[in-house]
Amino acid sequence: MKKLDKFIVTSFIGPFFGILVIAIFILVMQFLWVYIDELVGKGLGIKVILEFMFWGACTVLPLSLPLATLLSSMMTVGNMAEHNELMAIKSAGISLARVLAPLIVVAVLISVGAFFVANNLVPKAVNAIYTLRDDIGRTKSEIKIPAGIFYDGIDGYILRVEQRDDETGMMHGVMVYDHTQNKANTALTLADSAIMKLSDNKDYLTFTLYNGANYQETNTRHAKDTTRELQHIDFDKQELVIPLKNYSFEKSDSSRFGDQVRTMKVSKLAYNTDSLVNKTNEAREKAYSRMRTGSSFSLRSQLDTAKRLPGRPIFEDENFLQWNNITQEKSAYEKARDAAQRMLADMKTLDSDTRNDYVGLHYTSTELMKRFAQALACLVLFFIGAPMGSLIKKGGLGTSAIISALFFVLYWVVDITGIKLSNDGATPAYIGAFVSTLVLGPIGAFITYKAINDSSLLKNESFGSWWRKIKSKVVQKFKPTRIVFMGTPEFAVASLDALIKAGYKVVGVVTVADKPSGRGLKMNESAVKKYAVEHNLPLLQPLKLKDSEFLEALAAWKADLFVVVAFRMLPEEVWTMPKLGTFNLHAALLPQYRGAAPINWAVINGERITGVTTFMIDKNIDTGGIILREECRIEPDDTAGTVHDKLMNIGAELVVTTTDAIIRKEVETRVQRSFIQGSEVLKPAPKLTTETCHIDWNKPSEEVYNLIRGLSPYPTAWTTLEKDGVQTTLKVFFGKVSDSIKGAPGTILSDGKSYLAICTADGAIELSDVQLSGKKRMEIKAFLAGFREPESYKAV
Repeated sequence: MKKLDKFIVTSFIGPFFGILVIAIFILVMQFLWVYIDELVGKGLGIKVILEFMFWGACTVLPLSLPLATLLSSMMTVGNMAEHNELMAIKSAGISLARVLAPLIVVAVLISVGAFFVANNLVPKAVNAIYTLRDDIGRTKSEIKIPAGIFYDGIDGYILRVEQRDDETGMMHGVMVYDHTQNKANTALTLADSAIMKLSDNKDYLTFTLYNGANYQETNTRHAKDTTRELQHIDFDKQELVIPLKNYSFEKSDSSRFGDQVRTMKVSKLAYNTDSLVNKTNEAREKAYSRMRTGSSFSLRSQLDTAKRLPGRPIFEDENFLQWNNITQEKSAYEKARDAAQRMLADMKTLDSDTRNDYVGLHYTSTELMKRFAQALACLVLFFIGAPMGSLIKKGGLGTSAIISALFFVLYWVVDITGIKLSNDGATPAYIGAFVSTLVLGPIGAFITYKAINDSSLLKNESFGSWWRKIKSKVVQKFKPTRIVFMGTPEFAVASLDALIKAGYKVVGVVTVADKPSGRGLKMNESAVKKYAVEHNLPLLQPLKLKDSEFLEALAAWKADLFVVVAFRMLPEEVWTMPKLGTFNLHAALLPQYRGAAPINWAVINGERITGVTTFMIDKNIDTGGIILREECRIEPDDTAGTVHDKLMNIGAELVVTTTDAIIRKEVETRVQRSFIQGSEVLKPAPKLTTETCHIDWNKPSEEVYNLIRGLSPYPTAWTTLEKDGVQTTLKVFFGKVSDSIKGAPGTILSDGKSYLAICTADGAIELSDVQLSGKKRMEIKAFLAGFREPESYKAV
């Protein structure tokens, strides 16, 4: 196990067991509350209570394990994200999927353990609880004689006490009626006072009576004899011993509840399910056969295709269902009615006879599927908790506990509903048991996808802003915010298109003036202009941003907000014009990579994480207050072109989100220096020059590789190929690092067919996509087909 895996697993194990204990305690308290009436007043010992709670804890384990997995995974990953540990791991080139890998293994083990708990431990616990409840139910409540009423809680006796001293236990004004002989009120004992004592084993009760008398009537003749003999005995002290039964708790054998569905293991549940299926199918088939072959159908042998003999013709009779008179027709209908009623009675009888079997089948099959569904729930909830933790970036028991509770309640409600429907036979057992997985599975897949791809789940919006967003959209319908968009390249088109599709009112577009380019000096239009013309958007193309005519035309649009993406530095007269201000989208995580080429320099410097930032424009370049930032991962084989496309889409979403936040006045900018950590050095992103694009083969392979990636597809890294004093330029669009090749820097190695590598300071770069000066861009195989003796050249 690697150190990172050990660190992640260790971080997860502690919270998991802690939360598991808390969850079990809470659920056991609920369990105990359900059965509290059965336990109170029985004089049960602490050992019996603890045993009852222990088995109760075992029964709630299948429900506690998913909850503990959900919350602990969210807390673990959330803590890592909150303390920037997750960002540091990602910056080292380790993906979130790799971070979650050890936790996934642990979650699988928890799911397997949950299955064995549900299949082996829970049946035993349920059996034990059934037995304890039965034993406790047979145990009579403790004897406590109330004052002022006749008490019949002791078999064979009725007692009455006038007063009771709660401190000493002494009772005053005692009456005891002895009914053990079943002769009504013929034996009575009166005493001035008495004290009661229960034996240690609760098998007899001793009454010590003081200053009283015994009265007893006798009749030894027959029932009609009305004569009575009265016996009267006075006493100063007398002891009355009353035998008791079932007042002490006695534990019995638990095997008698083994036929209950919840006390069975999977093997027995599967056997019983098959048996019940066969039994119900056999009963249904017999009933169907009996109705089909009975006297209810006329010409049944002829009409039944199952009995039709080969060669027997299909039944045909023109006189069939034809009657000579109304009496025959009436008789026929009455006969059909009676037959239908008999069939209905047979079907009702079948339903009555098989109802218990079907009920048992529903419960048994549902319980069978439930064992597997509960185990799978641990894994499903893990794929909600862990990625959600990385998205919300909050650990602890605050936010994580609230979100976990919401998901767990959803799981619990759906699961209970599905189980009930399945037990009632409304849905198949596998649907009822797995419906919670079917509901939460796609949610977990979606959240996991968002987390692995570093996408914002809520697009930087809080739940509290949801209502304000709706309100803002309603207001926009009546008084829409007027927006002017400023941009030039394709990167800016995505943001402009996102604003249009989001329903914002773009009243005008500003882009650069058309410029002649190429060999024919044809006028070149910017990508933003082409989009604006295509969508009939008002357009301005100023040569100078301080030109008075441009400023007047811009002010005439009466814009509330300026949105700038990949444009020029704006003079103060422009960016201060709208009342809501001017914000810019920058293709880097400011304050890093301020300048004209942030995407290229991020790749050239070998960064693993980049992103986009929106900020309010001020007097300096890319120094304004930051509004929002969104990260984007740079893969090892990404080029400036692929990162450009990623950031273009992420940036378009961020522009819409920022625009919405500004309109709803929910923007709180942060100064850029607050994002600088410790001794972090700021890296600039200056304009790329020809010298920047030249490949120095004396540098390490990794640096050369990053330079090639960072300049592909534009402006492209280049090198000079020299042979016999003749030089030619070669553009390199892509390649790969090879550590196994060694040679002097600039040495070219090739097989002349499909392989060409140029040595660096510590290895070589295998070229795969190049362009020779004056030629077209081509793959290395096509290039070598027309480039002879490449090894005779040297790269300089």
